[in-house]
Amino acid sequence: MTASATTDGWLLIALFLLILTLATRPLGGYLKRVFEGERTWLSIVLGPVERGFYKLAGVRSNEDQTWIRYATAMLVFSLGGYLLLFAIQQLQGWLPLNPQGYGALTGDLSLNTAVSFVTNTNWQSYGGESTMSHGTQMFGLAVQNFLSAATGIALAIALIRGFAREKGKGLGNFWVDMTRATLYVLLPLSILLSLFLVWQGMPQNFIGATEATTLEGVKQLIAQGPVASQVAIKMLGTNGGGFFNANAAHPFENPTALANFVQTLAIFLISAALTNTFGRMVKNELQGWAIYSAMAVLFLAGAGASFWAESAGNPAFASMGIDQTASLIQSGGNMEGKEARFGIAASTLFATVTTDASCGAVNSMHDSFTPLGGAVPLVNIMLGEVVFGGVGSGLYGMLLFAIVALFIAGLMVGRTPEYLGKKIEAREIKLTVLSILCMPLALLGFLAVASVSPVALKGLANAGPHGFSEMLYAYTSAVGNNGSAFAGLTANTPFWNLTLAAAMMIGRFAVIVPMLAVAGSLVAKSKSPPTSGSFPTDGPLFIGLLVAIVVIVGGLTYFPALALGPVVEHLAMLAGSTF
Repeated sequence: MTASATTDGWLLIALFLLILTLATRPLGGYLKRVFEGERTWLSIVLGPVERGFYKLAGVRSNEDQTWIRYATAMLVFSLGGYLLLFAIQQLQGWLPLNPQGYGALTGDLSLNTAVSFVTNTNWQSYGGESTMSHGTQMFGLAVQNFLSAATGIALAIALIRGFAREKGKGLGNFWVDMTRATLYVLLPLSILLSLFLVWQGMPQNFIGATEATTLEGVKQLIAQGPVASQVAIKMLGTNGGGFFNANAAHPFENPTALANFVQTLAIFLISAALTNTFGRMVKNELQGWAIYSAMAVLFLAGAGASFWAESAGNPAFASMGIDQTASLIQSGGNMEGKEARFGIAASTLFATVTTDASCGAVNSMHDSFTPLGGAVPLVNIMLGEVVFGGVGSGLYGMLLFAIVALFIAGLMVGRTPEYLGKKIEAREIKLTVLSILCMPLALLGFLAVASVSPVALKGLANAGPHGFSEMLYAYTSAVGNNGSAFAGLTANTPFWNLTLAAAMMIGRFAVIVPMLAVAGSLVAKSKSPPTSGSFPTDGPLFIGLLVAIVVIVGGLTYFPALALGPVVEHLAMLAGSTF
């Protein structure tokens, strides 16, 4: 690429982080007021609606739930959402808003999709415009986009209360937290973003398809529908499931460069703000900025590495004498699988953000990235998607890493570790380690089975290390509740649908339940005042330690799989081989 194009790419990344940082504090303060039951500018309109919901559902809004009751409510609610979405897909042929006349999905695909959207993964083994009716997209998928995101936010708030409260028993009320997350946060932001996207040219209608005649005289059906409303919550809720099979690479889901940039910001918006909410609720905003800073360092490392790798082009092509420099007739770098409208910088930024978060939306095909460029999305998910991460899940994931970091720091100086005045003891450490390790253990287990299963290997589009990377990415995406994929894998088979569904459930609920147990243990503890021997958790030393722990834990648990996939691919590419 030319020096000008490279400079523009770095400026785009810097502008993105600057706007995100400026938005973090005001939105974080608003979230704090919402979840502490304080009056907001929306209270006069939404307050009666909120109270009406509680009355209809029989919810006692002032009831404080223990971690077991909070977890039980969350699990029951998730089960209900799964059953409802499964039923909608099975009854699709008889339900309204089905102008295409689509019938029921197969049982294994319905199961996979229901699990996927309830767990905030949004893995899609189907093409949206050729499989799902408007009614299923709106009342099934989009509804779960709201509810699964609201659940994640509620869980993060529950863990924050574990640190903020003292000698308590309850973590709040799941039904209240989820209702407020939906009414006061997700719904207003989604309405604003939907209107913006419609203004940018995104469809929002109930038309089945438009028939057009191409320049060659061939008839073509162009799918449309209620796209903007689903795309808005798909981004804000870090869901990622596209209305169309091509996701954000489709011009109807991503009509302009400005829409692309705003959608990229929307993925991080709430997750970044929650770090400030954390600081405000524990009555020390610097604590929130320390967490934000650790996330920002990891984000910049990933975005920079991916942009550099893709801008440099493909060494295998260079060895064949293929010119990859920018000129009047080509953009330069590795443009394979990327949207020509957005180029390398906007594509790699989007890929980094969507895998830092548990979003999974794509505006380019990760399968076509260079080995190092494609390894960045993989590593982002393997780190637990704690680099801002999914709404709620990113924050509580990073706080679990903070507990591990302080435990290790305590071992080095011979002191009982503390975080925000709460002593971190054996129970919390065991539960934290269980929560962190369940994802890599599930990934490596399913990957081992798939690697020797003929029925699984039939779905690969490539052999060798790149074929292995396709399987590795699929299970990494599933246990990380991300949803993006290396597009070379054909996953709509019973084997892949069922095993990926199991991986998604483990990645969601095997993390959440131990995390809530940690919150329940912490909320009952008293706070100790800081002393001269206390480890400061709001400065550069803690930020550096936290970044190191995230990288080391992720590297140690996933390195064998990474070494067999992207690392071997990169070495082979340098030698001039392709897969």
